[in-house]
Amino acid sequence: MRTRYLICYDICHPKRLRRVAKAMEGYGVRLQYSVFECALDEKRYRKMEAELQPILNHDEDQVLFVSLGPEDSSHGLRIEAMGLPYLVRSRVTIV
Repeated sequence: MRTRYLICYDICHPKRLRRVAKAMEGYGVRLQYSVFECALDEKRYRKMEAELQPILNHDEDQVLFVSLGPEDSSHGLRIEAMGLPYLVRSRVTIV
């Protein structure tokens, strides 16, 4: 069974950014410059992770993997991060 993921990245160096973008083009559809939607089974997900790991500077870069649930469903949400940790942002706006 395949799961839909929203994959977003923030890469600090242009050379690494190009390498990550090129790698991601093999796994999904670009929605924005640094955002892809990918339908992946577990094997392809692990292969994608393995391909991205050596490209990243884990002290500067971040890749977020947001699970949108099964490909044929809109239930479930899982957020994981590679590199810099994912921080839950407050929805409160202070002016």
